[in-house]
Amino acid sequence: MNQHESFLNLHHQDSPLLLGNVWNAHSAQIFQDLGFKAVGTSSAAIASTLGYEDGENMPFDDLLRIVANIQSKIDIPLTVDIESGYASDVTQIVHNIENLCKLGVVGINLEDSVVGGKRELVDAAEFAEKLLRIKANLRQNDINVFINVRTDPYVVGLEDAYAEAVKRSQLYSESGVDGIFVPAIINESEIRGVVESTQLPINVMCMPDLPCFQTLGKLGVKRVSMGPFIYNDSISNMQDSIKTVVDEQSFEILFPKQLKE
Repeated sequence: MNQHESFLNLHHQDSPLLLGNVWNAHSAQIFQDLGFKAVGTSSAAIASTLGYEDGENMPFDDLLRIVANIQSKIDIPLTVDIESGYASDVTQIVHNIENLCKLGVVGINLEDSVVGGKRELVDAAEFAEKLLRIKANLRQNDINVFINVRTDPYVVGLEDAYAEAVKRSQLYSESGVDGIFVPAIINESEIRGVVESTQLPINVMCMPDLPCFQTLGKLGVKRVSMGPFIYNDSISNMQDSIKTVVDEQSFEILFPKQLKE
């Protein structure tokens, strides 16, 4: 069984796949060492480490470089968040996916929103058509990659986010993709409703008040992502440590007592 097949199978277990979201080779190695079965990049975390705002402001070549480094240091499947594809043209999006697959990447995320002045949903029918064309091009080029389609009604804060998420999940499922990602959903009945709206595995993301993993499994969720929040937490802890060093004029905070004993 190759890594693409292994990654696909991880979405059809009894319990959800907990995906470690990474931003460099070291973070990916940590997740691997802790026994994670797969990792995925966080576009927001990678952009932040390179000094960019999220939303495809980072050059795609920079993403490729980071991904190549991560891929070279781990043995578990790697999926990559490419936001809306780093292009508007299907041919270029497919080319970008092909370049990632050449590195050994087994999956990608594609989202149905774009960031201009603010994040906005694209037309659902047009996006579904784009997915069909992307799948056809990949098939023609004999490229097998797990396409996880992220739909953003909750992210953009629609009043009817649930109904829109169900509609889009059903529509995108008809395009031949492999999974549906609904970030920012937290309500148990709405999660169950989205799960029941499609045969594809549903992916949710770390959020305040997200149900525990056991509950998510009972609701039928098949993948749980960490998003940029592990990265954000590590940066926050680093800032606190630096501030303490400056405030106390000492490095004591960096050497906990238990390490001295």
